[in-house]
Amino acid sequence: MNERQASQLSAPPSSFLGRLLGIMLSIALLVLGAMFSLVALAVVAVVGTLFAGWLWWKTRSLRREMQKMAEMAGAPQQAAHSADSAIIEGEWVREDAAGAPERQPLR
Repeated sequence: MNERQASQLSAPPSSFLGRLLGIMLSIALLVLGAMFSLVALAVVAVVGTLFAGWLWWKTRSLRREMQKMAEMAGAPQQAAHSADSAIIEGEWVREDAAGAPERQPLR
């Protein structure tokens, strides 16, 4: 390719018809790009939903076992905490022999 042909390819179209064609091609490419991205987004959403459903289905027995184990482990703890035992959170104040109160947080 010589210099004249290279400069003609890189120069923007100078005629009205060339500019109109360039604008129409740009709009067509933008529309095609938007359509492709919407289709790609829909495919990703469907595949993600199918994968989440498959994972939920495959782990249902594991969730049941974990729930049974939690119920079995929770039964002795509920018996240990009767209505008489109450847990109170807060700070307490102790007065020393000198009479100055000393504030200490509970741990």
